[in-house]
Amino acid sequence: MKNILFLFLIGISLNVKAQESTKWDLKTCVEYAIQHNISVQLAEVQARLAKLQAEVSKSNQLPTINGSTGMGLRLGRSIDPTTNGFTNTQFLYNNFGLNGGVQIFNAGKLRNAAEASNLSWQASEADKLNTSNDISLSVATYYLQVLSAIEQTEIAKIQIGQTKEQLAATKKRVEVGLLPELNLLELETQLANDSSTFISANANIEQSKMALKALLNLDASTSFDIQVQAVDQIKLQSFADLQPDYVYGVAAKNLPGVKAAELRVKAAQKNQSAAKANFFPSLSFGYNLSSNFSNVFNYISGYNLTGLSTPNAATPFVTVSNTKYFIQSPVFAPTTSQRNWGNIWNGWSDQVNNNFGQSFGLQMSIPIFNANQSKIAYQQAKLNYRNASLQQENTNLKLKQDIYTAYNNAVVAFNKLVANQKALTSAEKTFAFATKRYDLGLLGTIELLNNQNNYLKAKVNYKSAQYEYVFRIKLLEFYKGEALSL
Repeated sequence: MKNILFLFLIGISLNVKAQESTKWDLKTCVEYAIQHNISVQLAEVQARLAKLQAEVSKSNQLPTINGSTGMGLRLGRSIDPTTNGFTNTQFLYNNFGLNGGVQIFNAGKLRNAAEASNLSWQASEADKLNTSNDISLSVATYYLQVLSAIEQTEIAKIQIGQTKEQLAATKKRVEVGLLPELNLLELETQLANDSSTFISANANIEQSKMALKALLNLDASTSFDIQVQAVDQIKLQSFADLQPDYVYGVAAKNLPGVKAAELRVKAAQKNQSAAKANFFPSLSFGYNLSSNFSNVFNYISGYNLTGLSTPNAATPFVTVSNTKYFIQSPVFAPTTSQRNWGNIWNGWSDQVNNNFGQSFGLQMSIPIFNANQSKIAYQQAKLNYRNASLQQENTNLKLKQDIYTAYNNAVVAFNKLVANQKALTSAEKTFAFATKRYDLGLLGTIELLNNQNNYLKAKVNYKSAQYEYVFRIKLLEFYKGEALSL
């Protein structure tokens, strides 16, 4: 049993280490960010809200039906709902109702409103995709920044190694008296500076990773590392496949931001038609079904004779054949009883059946004057349509400008890359030549270190130019509709 538990714990430990050692590539980062980034999630919520609003607008075209029922006790003077007569006796009542209706004609108001809401929902879905695209580009930017920082760290590490070798060789010469001790001190200073550069480069890696984790919505304490790929191995399309006119033609048809602007123009047009419908009459059909029941708690259950009364005190008798007969009437007092909760419902089905009523009818509403509300609403709808049209035009203009700017930046980045490559080649040769002269004692330490620093700076600039060029080309590829990958 102990052996099984031990193996189980080892398995868990290996699994955790495997998860911690998993490195993220660009595709994984982009897919994870699209699923977990807060901005994308907010866009998803807005799209779902827009979908619900579209369903509400669509449902407004359907017939309505509503049921109602009520039960209660009435006290004091009130109207009995079954007899419509006044009563002072408390009674229990129960009523039922069913009503509804449907609009037959409304000049297309509900239909246009439903179509506008549906188009707005589609625009929200496009906005969600556009937000995902923006996050994807940001992820790619920080991902390349991490790679660039890693490259700079490697360069700084190589620089430290070179300085250490020079320091060791110089130390031996100083010990035998071939070089002054000043050379050794200068190299030690250079080694300290190289170490500082290495520390700064490592700090840049962590800062770029933190920014990338924020985009991925990962906790700052989560272990995270990316898959390192040499910049020379990243596949890029040629300038011939990324001409700005061609890229713009593809982007204008496929980018979700352009589609969202187009859909909002169509939605605004439908809303304008819906607002215009307020100037026309509307016709609706309605129906109503109802019934009720009531019963008193105290009821007359019988009568008791309490005496006799004379109807007319002035002539209390009549004479028949000279004989007087007194006129008297019996007096009865009613006997009341109280129903309990069980028998007060007696006759419920009969009353509900007898009191059942229904009505059907058509109703036309003709707009005459409503304090200019319809007129103002229509003017607002027209302005909203104009605003959406201008927004669409601005989106297309900005897209074209962004693509041409991206293409120009790519050309500049390529020229910088070529220039930095030449500078790196020249600096490398100069440093190699300076090293040989230093080894022969023909060059001072300061001159050697200047050439070494120039070589380091040239390597850093060349790597930065490489990553900048990669990003510019990847941006054009993204506009073209290519997935972000390295």
